[in-house]
Amino acid sequence: MTLLSMDDIGKTYPGVTALDGVSFALEPGEVVGLIGENGAGKSTLMKVLGGVVAPSRGQIVVDGRAHSALSVRQSQAAGIAFVHQELNLFENLDVAANIFVGRELRKGMMLDRAAMRAEAARHLAPLGVGYGPDTLVELLSIAERQMLEIAKALSMRARVIIMDEPTSSLSLAETDRLLAVIRKLRAQGVAIIYISHRLSEVRDIADRVVCLRDGRLAGHLARADITQDAMVRLMIGRDLAQLYTPPKAAPGDPVLHLTGLTTPAFPDRSVDLTLKRGEILGLAGLIGAGRTSLAQALFGIAPALAGDVRLDGTEVAIRAPSDAIGLGLYLVPEDRKRSALVLDMTIRENVSLADVARFARRGWVRRGAEGAVAERELRRLKIKAPGIETPVVTLSGGNQQKVVLAKWLSMRPRLIVFDEPTRGIDVGAKAEIYALMRGLADEGVGILMISSDLEEVLGVSDRIAVMHEGRVTGTLDRPRFSEAAVMQLAVGLTEKGAAA
Repeated sequence: MTLLSMDDIGKTYPGVTALDGVSFALEPGEVVGLIGENGAGKSTLMKVLGGVVAPSRGQIVVDGRAHSALSVRQSQAAGIAFVHQELNLFENLDVAANIFVGRELRKGMMLDRAAMRAEAARHLAPLGVGYGPDTLVELLSIAERQMLEIAKALSMRARVIIMDEPTSSLSLAETDRLLAVIRKLRAQGVAIIYISHRLSEVRDIADRVVCLRDGRLAGHLARADITQDAMVRLMIGRDLAQLYTPPKAAPGDPVLHLTGLTTPAFPDRSVDLTLKRGEILGLAGLIGAGRTSLAQALFGIAPALAGDVRLDGTEVAIRAPSDAIGLGLYLVPEDRKRSALVLDMTIRENVSLADVARFARRGWVRRGAEGAVAERELRRLKIKAPGIETPVVTLSGGNQQKVVLAKWLSMRPRLIVFDEPTRGIDVGAKAEIYALMRGLADEGVGILMISSDLEEVLGVSDRIAVMHEGRVTGTLDRPRFSEAAVMQLAVGLTEKGAAA
């Protein structure tokens, strides 16, 4: 019995066709992988199903009843829950309040906080999170907030759960727990629509795959036919080259050398690390290992407590981001929307943001000079946008990431730290980001790449350093790369198997 179907769905905006005749059906207890590049129409299709967007044509059939459009209330009443990629949480409320916002449990006229805490704890338990119902959301990391969104969906007793990039911020262990929860839900008859750019997860969990390309249905894959190569061909219409591109020349002298660097996150541990000019050094480890804290210390966001930082052999002091920027040490942060971009500003304004004084004269910004640099970077990075006056908020995730890169590339970097560089980015845009990193390395820039995607770390890096609880437990060169070798170091064991 079909649980729901979407028939000949179309959605047009002025000058743009977001969806063009897409049909989609879902059975109870089925996990459908919905794939496609950014801008393919996946999110729009799911917003139609969730009642957020009204289609321009077509119909939605739920439990045998046809609708020209659903409201959010109708969608929720039909048992459809949405775990958004962009987190929708109230930071000033605790976990339990966020789970039940708009659906508060009551005892008479009063909120039944005890009942909400108990129910919240029940839905958090299978996710294996390290926080409780009373924890304030503002204290949670991005990964922890993502798990909270999933707990919120579970609490709605949904028949259909739409998961949009649910593991984009999760560690391997957290991802494994989530996939186990999905299998349990499938066994209980809950249908899952799983949207992810991590194709290995789609391969592991999906019963079938549906692919969108340019707002149209590009094809289906049955369970037996789901492979990463087959999914990539459907998404981009061609085969994708392997991730690793060797450097054009051997790495040079160290561009960055850290000795005994101690961060506020791990005041009793220190980091020793060397990054060579012209290499891509992958920094792996589990969530909470201290990688982002290290990046923030290098960029002066949370200055190091102790230790030496040397750039090109010269000891430097980095007490604020302005110090790092002045040294040519730049950070592409994990959360580009909160920490790297001003979304309502244009591409031009964002590109010049970190170096606006260069374009100023007598207190006025020379928009011509500013625009020339933005135009150059737009062409160089192949940013898909109508022009430099396009607001960044309207761009896809991959193009937003390119704007972050454009800001730094216009300023002659010596070293760039990429923290989760392809989070929420489609497979085609990932390949472009990897090519950009390799091109920068070949120009002599040092690249430190922090990633929780093990396939990415193994596929892109020249060397891999692995962190555990605030220290580097080991470094691997390419002949010694393997998932097992990285995970052994990530859990705190040395390469010989002893505890670090």
